[in-house]
Amino acid sequence: MLTTLAVLAALFFVAHVYLLFTSFGKSGFQKQKYLWSHITLWITGGLAFLIALLFAGKSVSSVIDVFDTPAKAALLLLLAFGLSAIAHTIVKTLVLPRYTKAAA
Repeated sequence: MLTTLAVLAALFFVAHVYLLFTSFGKSGFQKQKYLWSHITLWITGGLAFLIALLFAGKSVSSVIDVFDTPAKAALLLLLAFGLSAIAHTIVKTLVLPRYTKAAA
């Protein structure tokens, strides 16, 4: 089960990166792809949270054992949403203004 969840998390993270980079193309900024890039990042965080809840403290992995309480596991969710918010702020304030100027 751990392997399945870890592979799913990795696949969702790869999907996140792919969707993020393909949101900005020759056809312009694609809002739906950009939204899905955030959603896949949130799903990755949710899967990491689930992995921590199910396997922390069971000596399966020393990295997973760090998140041995529900509060520590919730930090993974906070990290995913925090990274998403920071990335969105960077894109909104730095990337999109330059991207729209270059497209014009």
